[in-house]
Amino acid sequence: MWSFIGKITVAYIIFKFLLSVCKGIYSSLVAPVLRLHINFQKTGKWAVVTGATDGIGKAYAFELAKRGLDIVLISRTPSKLEVVAKEIKSSYPVETKIIAADYTRLDIYDDIARELRGLDIGVLVNNVGMSYDYPEYLVKVPDAANYMTSLVNINVMSVVRMTLIVLPGMVERKRGAIVNVSSLSAAVAAPLLTVYSASKTFVESFSAGLEREVRDAGVTVQCLLPGFVVSKLSKINRPNFQVPTPENYVKQAIGTLGVESRTAGYAVHKIIVYLVERLPTAFIQLMVTKELQGIRSKVLKRREREAKQN
Repeated sequence: MWSFIGKITVAYIIFKFLLSVCKGIYSSLVAPVLRLHINFQKTGKWAVVTGATDGIGKAYAFELAKRGLDIVLISRTPSKLEVVAKEIKSSYPVETKIIAADYTRLDIYDDIARELRGLDIGVLVNNVGMSYDYPEYLVKVPDAANYMTSLVNINVMSVVRMTLIVLPGMVERKRGAIVNVSSLSAAVAAPLLTVYSASKTFVESFSAGLEREVRDAGVTVQCLLPGFVVSKLSKINRPNFQVPTPENYVKQAIGTLGVESRTAGYAVHKIIVYLVERLPTAFIQLMVTKELQGIRSKVLKRREREAKQN
């Protein structure tokens, strides 16, 4: 009896693994070649990208412009926005519009809504994000109350408020797509990045609920769970097999829109998410904690040396 149950259990695990592998191959390799992803030009004339001057946001802006969409770039620094807008216009025959907005604040959304009014917005990429300066215990984060308020405003409130601005028009036109950039840390709690991890878990849950709400209205919602990507946010400067450039990440991720509603976007990151979600949670959290404690220790030692030198 127990032998039979064991065989059934092993067979089920193997089946689930092979099914996941097939899904990964289909979404990462087959679907893009067969062009099964969303037709961006049928979603609308404009794409809106938050956090558009660096990393994944900037890469999405270029990829969407490459597909013929006019681009609204939103970020905090006007000078950086102007540079990216000029780069896009010099590369592709599209229009650009820039909006300077500080997403740590909540009084910006009326102005953003006014700037976007009347535009046929087909794609929204909620990418703007903020993490810790370095991994740290919550009670030891400097000025924690204000810092975490800013983090939640950027990572959580921006996703909700930007969606509320853009979604009604998409539903009325019965077309459109929203990409919400979460994080691998949403797949498992990340001690020492506790509030960041929790905020990205919110983005994942919000996306799942919204996707079900608007599916029949012709609007596509996707949640991305990227691992590390070369960017200012990750503080990683050199790409490798596991850490792609934003451009390489988005080239794969953008082909999954309309194919996968929840995805890591990048083949290697998909494998990581698969393993993280299937290995024992206690083991994964222990590994994550030790890694982040190691990073914390290195940062504090470096700062201590710099303080002595000054």
